[in-house]
Amino acid sequence: MAAKHGGPSHFLGLELATDQLRASIVDENLHQVGAETIDFDSELPDYQTQGGIFTTPGDAFTTPVEMWVKALDLLLEKLHRNHDLSRIKSIGGSAQHALVWWKSTPLPSLSTLSAAVPLSTHFPAQSFSIPATPTQQDSSSHSHALMIQQLLGGPDAMAARVGTAAHPGLAAAQMLRVRETWGNEVWARTGRVQVASNFLCSLISGRWMPMVEAEACATGMWVHNGGYWDEGVMEIVGGSSQEGRRLRGWMGDVDVSGGARRASAVSRYLVDRYRFDPETIVTPFTSDYLCSYLSLCPSPHDAVFSFGPIDLMLTPAQNYIPNPMYNIVPHPVQESGERKRYIAVVTHRNADVARALVRDMYTKSWSAFDRLVAIVPPGGSIGLDDKLFSFWRLQPEAHPFSHIKGIFRFETGLKVNEFRDLRANPRCLLESQVLSFRVTWAHMLSTGVVTQPLTSSTGATSGTPSRNQSPSHSHPNSPGPHPGSPAYFSTSNSSTPQPHHPHHLAPHAQLHAYSQPSGPVAAPATKSNINALALGLPFDPYDPAPLPSRIVCTGAAANFPSIVNLLGDIFNSAVYVPNSQVEVAQVAPFRNSVTARASIGGAWIARWAWLRERGERGVAQTGQLAAGGFEEDVKRLLVKSWANGGLRAPGSQGTGSSLSSVHPTATGAPGLKPPGSGSSTPSYAASGSVRSRLGQSVLIEDDEEIDEVGDMAVGIGRLTTSMTGLGLSGDRNPHAHLGMVEGILPGQHRNPGAYNNMGLLHSYDSQRSLGGSTLGASSSSGSVNAMMRSLSSSTSSGLDSISTAYTSPDLSASGSGKFAGAADPANANPAAAPAPGTTTLTPISALPTGEKEAQVAWSKVAEADLDAFMCYASIVPEFCRLERTLIRVSQV
Repeated sequence: MAAKHGGPSHFLGLELATDQLRASIVDENLHQVGAETIDFDSELPDYQTQGGIFTTPGDAFTTPVEMWVKALDLLLEKLHRNHDLSRIKSIGGSAQHALVWWKSTPLPSLSTLSAAVPLSTHFPAQSFSIPATPTQQDSSSHSHALMIQQLLGGPDAMAARVGTAAHPGLAAAQMLRVRETWGNEVWARTGRVQVASNFLCSLISGRWMPMVEAEACATGMWVHNGGYWDEGVMEIVGGSSQEGRRLRGWMGDVDVSGGARRASAVSRYLVDRYRFDPETIVTPFTSDYLCSYLSLCPSPHDAVFSFGPIDLMLTPAQNYIPNPMYNIVPHPVQESGERKRYIAVVTHRNADVARALVRDMYTKSWSAFDRLVAIVPPGGSIGLDDKLFSFWRLQPEAHPFSHIKGIFRFETGLKVNEFRDLRANPRCLLESQVLSFRVTWAHMLSTGVVTQPLTSSTGATSGTPSRNQSPSHSHPNSPGPHPGSPAYFSTSNSSTPQPHHPHHLAPHAQLHAYSQPSGPVAAPATKSNINALALGLPFDPYDPAPLPSRIVCTGAAANFPSIVNLLGDIFNSAVYVPNSQVEVAQVAPFRNSVTARASIGGAWIARWAWLRERGERGVAQTGQLAAGGFEEDVKRLLVKSWANGGLRAPGSQGTGSSLSSVHPTATGAPGLKPPGSGSSTPSYAASGSVRSRLGQSVLIEDDEEIDEVGDMAVGIGRLTTSMTGLGLSGDRNPHAHLGMVEGILPGQHRNPGAYNNMGLLHSYDSQRSLGGSTLGASSSSGSVNAMMRSLSSSTSSGLDSISTAYTSPDLSASGSGKFAGAADPANANPAAAPAPGTTTLTPISALPTGEKEAQVAWSKVAEADLDAFMCYASIVPEFCRLERTLIRVSQV
């Protein structure tokens, strides 16, 4: 078949995700013209993965590398069958952060592969010394990461040296575990190690490709300031200087060019077998989360949240200031002549699995989960002094939470085994997850890695002060020790409740608090600094000025009104999602957008590099490129498409939307929120007065069955009485009171009517965690059960006798495995309507969106609310005190 020529230029983006291999094709105007996907579970069933991974007892999560190669064969066949690949001018891509271990035995040359057979024939499972490699969710090497950190002098010393502290997914730790566990079987037989992104890039380009610097910074062995591999760390990993040098050879060189260039031409294999143009270029591949970030084009004071098996918060960083609390990676697309730019990345590993576990334990459906969050007040209680807190540390986190593992609940400042009102668990979990990001943001601001916004862009409602007109105004560098330092641990550890607002202190007490030195040089006596010192915090929680101007979210969890509203309330920021996510959420709220953000980002990078390869940058007559970086160029094109009518946000001001004809609730008058998308998070003033009828204490769902509630409550009672090894008993905290619940029966509960009106669905809406991007799989059950087995094996007493009936959904209940009311991924027809007696989740809908955001294809899904923010600000001091207590006790 002869290659076709002519027609508009196209650009291909690839994404090797945990559960799928995805491809997106865009044209020169960034319009998507094609997309293909290979789902590992359904299209490669021989490997028997769940969500693309193997879940085994313990903390190991692995995936077969051969499956990736076969998926690439299938994806290229789909692309060749459905698209004219001769139009592809450039290819970009990304992959999850995982290692590929090649054997030292002779392998076929990448540049001379026969086009007559698929890649999986050239590279079978026997080509890899580890056929099933650990994924980014794997935490089995956590103890090895801590060993490396200790040998390097602690978390601060390690971060200063290699840019990151110890965490379970560290590549250096995985390699150390391989050497110590399988020295002869694996280590001795290995000849090359690649990260998944340059592994995929090598198969596409037909030559061994170096990893990009952003990937090298995540290995724990790269010195960014010096631009070289750290021989000392490699010697620790290898066990000797000789093995360290061998490891250096495995890793190869690092591409420090910035990514804005051609890295290679497409392989001869792809030209001959799939009819790519021989002049097609390949750009450097990078991490999937960085490509997703680039596809959103955030501004300097925006924050990007990616919800999935691992939750991420990313934001532009102006300086390289390493710290154990976060990672700093070089911007993956920048030219050699421009000033270095960076991205700050905060990672939370206890994300989707924790949310799925709480769903299974307390609600059995995402719909009931979302509604419980809606009716429970902030902090689990209307009162100011009886807030509830929970910390779900099912997997070890990075510093300073590296030694904490278990489930911890606090009521009225004391540790308890279970909340008296079980309905508070979903909300308290989400609050803990988001508040942890909020505290870390404040720390990043204090280090100078991010800067304070100069103006507000949240769009406060009339009559409400803007974020910069809050009760206090802060200097960006608030005083106090950073979390994780000894000074931070020793600050405000008393169990005495903290004042809910600094103005509750007498004037002389405020001055006395400020007069205490906070370091070698006292900070200026600003009102915000006085508030921070009075509360015993390194920042003022009542000052919204330093927080992100806007928040943009991706991931299936962002389809939940409860999550996006809670995010907007705690950060006092408007929350946006890509347009495509809003549209898909109306049909299949439990899945990500069909438009995979990372593959779109890869295609946009490919287009950007191709135009620079042609020397068209700044050519005025083309009207396509001008001075500025990647984000600026992409925004210009998006604005141009918007002006020509190519982009419209559902519900955007002054624009129509095809979505509104199908989903009338997607739009509405300014200031009004459609059901399910607006105030699903009840808002309370700082004084504790109820501002919304959503604060009622009882949720009544007339159409839902409630017969199982009593049995479920008994099951939860058994669960809480047996989880003594998870930090729930009072022996680890001398200030705790036990309050053990022997058995929770409807008549024994403090609020007898709580369970009889709680929504509980017989049809379990989801078979997998929120991070999954496809339907009809069961990785949630596998991940939850694996997590429970891990907790059982890591505690002294415990979970062996727990019935999984209360921790995972009944997979046979839904028959086909499809979600109620969701679209069937195999065809364009909607699935059958949900069965009578069930209530499906009402997903996010677009609110009226400003022109600036609509131009870059964002839709607003949550508003900033200063009253709700002030309510959460009063919770922050106690949250930080309890967090410090857990850290201090775990280090004893």
